[in-house]
Amino acid sequence: MGRIVVMNHVTLDGVMQGPGRPDEDTRDSFTHGGWGGRSVKPDDATGKAMGERMAAGGGLAGWLFGRWTYEQLLASWNARGGPFKEALNNSPKYVASTTLTEPLPWPNSTLLRGNLADSVGALKAQADGVLAIMGSGELIGSLMAADLIDEYLLLIHPLVLGSGRRLFPAGVDVRLRLTDSVTTATGVIIATYQPATE
Repeated sequence: MGRIVVMNHVTLDGVMQGPGRPDEDTRDSFTHGGWGGRSVKPDDATGKAMGERMAAGGGLAGWLFGRWTYEQLLASWNARGGPFKEALNNSPKYVASTTLTEPLPWPNSTLLRGNLADSVGALKAQADGVLAIMGSGELIGSLMAADLIDEYLLLIHPLVLGSGRRLFPAGVDVRLRLTDSVTTATGVIIATYQPATE
């Protein structure tokens, strides 16, 4: 049985939109893109935390993406090159979309078909390791509602934006328990949460 792990950058007020680049995600007139670069500096803390989560879950079984994140990462990382490009190209990628059709343009990509919760639930049952999610807010919301997320690895930045798409939008009721936390030299808290059991 696999584990679904959300790995996202968020601000103190829960914004997850556009942490990487100014033009990364300007939906809804969002003008704060690239905010993650203000407090993430090259160090080993972030990579170490992500690597530990993967290892604890049996290694990486693949990535789960919504259409928007899939298309953005394909355009961005394939243009940049580097080791992250190769890691993404070589890893299995599962894409939730009602508009994309196969064959998908990125190597090792599979379009999830039918009911999303059923498709991801079946994938999770067959996986051996971590199915990781980056970005993909709408996908995360759907999987939250279906109780399919096993863990949240959140890089919480010491920043409040006041606007933008949030990881936990209004009306969401999710109870979590903190299982680990590390604070980086720049004040980013790398916090690991799991669903709280009654």
